[in-house]
Formats: sequence, structure tokens, C-alpha cells
Amino acid sequence: MKSRLIRLVTTILGLVAIAGMPTATRAADPDWKAVEQALGKAGQVQPGDVFRVGMPRTDLNVTVKGVPVKAGFALGSYAAFKQVGDHAMVMGDLVLLDAEVPAVMSGLFANGLDVTAVHNHLNDMSPHVMYMHYEGRGGAVQLAKGLRTALSASATPLASGPAPSPAAPTATGPALDSKQIEQVLGRQGRDVGGGVFQLTAPRAETITEMGHPLLPAMGVVTVMNFQSTGDGRAAITGDFVLVDQEVNPVARALRQHGIEVTAIHNHGLFDTPRLFYMHFWANDDPAKLAQGLKAALDLTNSRR
Repeated sequence: MKSRLIRLVTTILGLVAIAGMPTATRAADPDWKAVEQALGKAGQVQPGDVFRVGMPRTDLNVTVKGVPVKAGFALGSYAAFKQVGDHAMVMGDLVLLDAEVPAVMSGLFANGLDVTAVHNHLNDMSPHVMYMHYEGRGGAVQLAKGLRTALSASATPLASGPAPSPAAPTATGPALDSKQIEQVLGRQGRDVGGGVFQLTAPRAETITEMGHPLLPAMGVVTVMNFQSTGDGRAAITGDFVLVDQEVNPVARALRQHGIEVTAIHNHGLFDTPRLFYMHFWANDDPAKLAQGLKAALDLTNSRR
């Protein structure tokens, strides 16, 4: 009787030990190098083990209200991969010319990915571009292959060779005073290339989709981009990530500070809490614009 009891206890302890094994021993991490090869672009592991691949539309020469905009300022397609349990998910945003939208959408569907939104981010763009948000679940490499196949219907640069030359630079005058912008907003920013200075503000609460966290590196973060336009001025764009009660107070604050609200919409379908994204534009004194963004940001539940 005693020996049987000992064997039973030993078995139970063994099962507990197996159940407590780290996830990594039960499900291998994705091969991100293989994902890069499948997609044709290099990526980088971001906080939260998000593998993010940027696919900027460096092939396009786009103006907003006559202002030439850099790819890193408003034309940044991307894919964000994250392992969730025994599969990977990918979500992101594609910058597309109007004529590219139908075929790319069909390509996403044909390769097992879903479209979660199609809309503008800015107004008075020439040529006119749209933004397609998408999502998929499955094997990371297979998702990357499907995304690349879909994007083959567009001119999105994916070749591993040198990137196409960006839009010819215009006279921009003195560089942005990034320290002054940081001081006004109370946050640190970073140079994302091409003379674009970016600051971000994650939400304070946990955002989930179907029980899985949606992290800032996956695009769930307020983004504020500054680009010098010369004569001591700067253009700003980006988007605020908001819950429903914040939408109108933030819009009012932006308008009171001379900042245009250019779009309010969803990016995803199953986020909890339900999120809305508010895009904006202005071209003025950068310190003044930073004060307007700070007034709007203070009305949100953003991480300090």
C-alpha cells in the first residue's frame, strides 16, 4: 500500500513538473531570419518579443498640401510578428496607391490574411494614397510569404538590394530643435531617419485581442512625427490611440491649437478596450505644435 502511494505521488509530481516547463521548451521560437528571407526585408526584435519589419514607400514622391513628405514621416508600411502560443500572428499597415488597393486586398485574402481597415490617414495628398490594415495567424514564415505575394501587386520596395532613391529633398532650413520638442512634451524622442523626429506614448492600460496582449511595437501606440519644412517651421503627423470617451476631448484640444484632425477610425476589429485612431496634420512653429500635442495627450490615459 505504501509503495503504491509513493508511486502515485511521484507520478503527480512528474506531471506538475512537465506542466511547469517554460513555454519555449514546448514551442520553438519562430526563425526570424527565415521570415526576413520570405518577406525580402530585414527586421528587428522590439520590446515584448515583437519582430517588426519596416517597408517604407521610398519609391513614392508624395506631397501633403504641397509639402514633400519623407517615407518615415507618413509612408511607413510595416509588419509586426508575435508568437502567441503554438502559432504566430502578424498585423500591420500597408501604404498603397489607389490603383494598388484592390489587387493587394485580393492577394491578402488569397493567402489567408484578413483586412481590418482601409482608409486615409491624411488629406490633400498627391498622389493620393490609402492605408490598408491587415492581420493573420499561422506559421510566421508562411504569413511572411503570403504578405510578400500580396504586395507583389504593388510597387512596394521589397528587393534586398539598395532602396530606391527617396523624394528629392527640399530646402529645410535649420534642423529641428529636438530637445525643445522633448521638453515641451515631457518625453524622449528619436531620429527615425530622413530628418524625421518621432515621439511615442503607449497606453497605460493593457490592450488585448482575443486574450493576447497588443503591444506598442505592434502599432498600438500614439505616434507624433515632426519633419522640418524650412523657415523655422515643421510639419507634424501621426495618430492618437484613444478609447471612446477620449475622442471628442482630444479632437477639440487639437483644433484649439490649430492642428487639423484628418481621420478618426479603427485599425483593428477585436481589440479590448475598443480603440479609435485619430490622425492629425499641421505645419507651423514646432514648439507651438508640441504644446498642442501635449494638451491633447494630457487628455488620454497614456503612460507617463
